[in-house]
Amino acid sequence: MLKKPVVTFLLALSLLTTTKAQINNKDRAQWFKEAKFGMMVHWGLYSILGGTYNGHTLPDSTLKHANGWYAEWAQQRLEVPEKEYQALIKQFNPVNFDADKWIFEAKNAGMKYFVITAKHHDGFALWDSKVSTYDIGSTPYKRDILADLAKACKKHGLKFGLYYSHCEDWEHPGGATPDWLPRKTDAQFEKYWNQKCLPQISELIHNYDPDLFWFDTWGDEQEKTFISDKRRDQLISLIRKESPKCLINGRISYLNPGDDIDFLEMMDNTYPEKLQTRPWQTAATMVNSWGWHAKDYNWKPANEMLGYLISNVAKGGNYLLNIGPKPNGEIPLAAIQRLREMGGWLAANGEAVYGASHVDVPAVKDVYLTQKTTANGEKYVFVSIVKPLSSGKLILPFPISTISECKLLESDMPVQFSAAENNQVSLELPKSRSAFCSEIQVIKIRMKN
Repeated sequence: MLKKPVVTFLLALSLLTTTKAQINNKDRAQWFKEAKFGMMVHWGLYSILGGTYNGHTLPDSTLKHANGWYAEWAQQRLEVPEKEYQALIKQFNPVNFDADKWIFEAKNAGMKYFVITAKHHDGFALWDSKVSTYDIGSTPYKRDILADLAKACKKHGLKFGLYYSHCEDWEHPGGATPDWLPRKTDAQFEKYWNQKCLPQISELIHNYDPDLFWFDTWGDEQEKTFISDKRRDQLISLIRKESPKCLINGRISYLNPGDDIDFLEMMDNTYPEKLQTRPWQTAATMVNSWGWHAKDYNWKPANEMLGYLISNVAKGGNYLLNIGPKPNGEIPLAAIQRLREMGGWLAANGEAVYGASHVDVPAVKDVYLTQKTTANGEKYVFVSIVKPLSSGKLILPFPISTISECKLLESDMPVQFSAAENNQVSLELPKSRSAFCSEIQVIKIRMKN
């Protein structure tokens, strides 16, 4: 794909400096630590294929590398010829795309930030880039999708984030490709790095003023070969210089994120069992695939996804939930239904989630504790029970003398409590369930000062 003229970044990057104050600006990530819940979107040329090509549908055991559901990997896993895949650019015309509707649904679901694939591994840019013609400007649609989404986020009060595949790029001759294809040389990758990656990051900053960059590595041979500490630091320095407020996730280098990133990123759909020492996040799917897969019907129920959110928050983390819109720009109805169910529950129980922090107590299966202190000094502990307990009782390691009141957060129904052995307290769990998600109860405990 022919490139548009681009000014080399070598000289500009040599002039970049990053101050210690910028790198150590803890306030930069404060909104992220309080937000807890965000939306991710995978959308691009791969959405047109919907996980199927030439009679093969992911996963397909008859093809050597078609062993996963990820439809956004269709070009490589379904062995689509490069020219044929890139010709999809003439079909990308999402006439039903409505940025305001997307962000409205995210907001109603209780999400506080939004991240979209500005460029995935296939190298297609979802904006009109001055660096490459392999972009939205070369499609029949042409409209600036990222500008519309950034505007809608601002209108509805969500932070705006951009996913950018900095390691793999299947369009540029120097961009890294999957492990099973011939390896690029470091010199080839350096050309991609300076001709496409760094200039596009700068474009995205100046065009859309993002609050967050979501980078993507996963500890494979490509990362080991091409994302050196030097390149990692070069990319971080560029972002810190041009947008000090912008957050950077740990998968800029999964193997060695360094000290200058803003939050750790778990592997896909992975949930740690213990409290992490730094802000962190899990990005997760509603189905198996990230991009639109027309035959992926494995939808997770809303209560399961709420359970992941609650579990992450109790361990100091965030939950970034992905949807894969259809090629025409519509969000699948099944996704909307789940977003609205989760949003209803959070509207009634969000006090236990937003701005809440970890409580250092022994773990109990399917029970998660968070805490919050109000501006006037009142302290509350929230007990989220994501699956009904067979005993009907819950023992907590708090002396009864420290508890002032217990009630269901959603309904204000009183919860009876009494002293238990070993200076603990026993809660009698009401049979009443949430009107929005019947399996999950939240008990609000007001602690004595």
